[in-house]
Amino acid sequence: MDSLADILSQTQGGELRQDAPTPLYFRLYSLLKQAILNGTVANGTQMPTEQQLAESFNVSRITARRAMDELAAESLVKRHRGKGTHVIYEYVPRPVQAPLIGMLQEIESMARHSEVMVMTCRRASPPAPIAQILGLEPDSKALHLIRVRSRDGQPFGHYASWTTGIENALSKSDFRNTPRLEIFRRHGLQITHVTQTISAEAASTELAERLKTSVGSPLISLLRHSYTTAQGKTSLDKEEHTVDYLQVYYHPERFQYQMDLKIDEN
Repeated sequence: MDSLADILSQTQGGELRQDAPTPLYFRLYSLLKQAILNGTVANGTQMPTEQQLAESFNVSRITARRAMDELAAESLVKRHRGKGTHVIYEYVPRPVQAPLIGMLQEIESMARHSEVMVMTCRRASPPAPIAQILGLEPDSKALHLIRVRSRDGQPFGHYASWTTGIENALSKSDFRNTPRLEIFRRHGLQITHVTQTISAEAASTELAERLKTSVGSPLISLLRHSYTTAQGKTSLDKEEHTVDYLQVYYHPERFQYQMDLKIDEN
């Protein structure tokens, strides 16, 4: 198995440029620092020895030691005699911010260009953890939907949601040809903020059957919380409430999640 030093050197193309104007130790330090700050090298990872760094990046041990000393001075790593050097920086992923309008339009477009099978549409009491997220009292009810979306007969997404703020009676037929967000608007539910968490999860027996895959196969998991903003006690006070909890599982061979993000120059 390649060492961490080998992996980093391969990522950076092997050697550090000898003719660059900045000192070698600083370039090595910057490379290692970036790998720590972006989470490539996780908290608790044992760093390569000075000799390993020197051999992997074709620099002297003095250069490698200076780079490691700089990392230690910034409290990114901690050096222990006889135990090596370990990363002590805790990387925390920061959410990507994207325009809400564009994202919601993409969601509706996907809904209009796929077939949907509505498996559940009813008012029910959500599980306690979801009820807490939605700010519901015990035994309060919310709109519960379970849907499977397909293209050309191939299911690509399993959607399970709980929604508050819609009191009118709705049926499965309401959601067969109309995107959920459009129905929300028709009933006065305006989404002002969305958070999403994307991860991976193994397919359960139920999900495998509905998405036509094998049990244990990897699925893309997307958890979306949608919020609306309500007027608070004063004219300047606004309160945000979670009104929609959506858990989606996507078949990775039939679905891609793409984002087009631009740098904010303001």
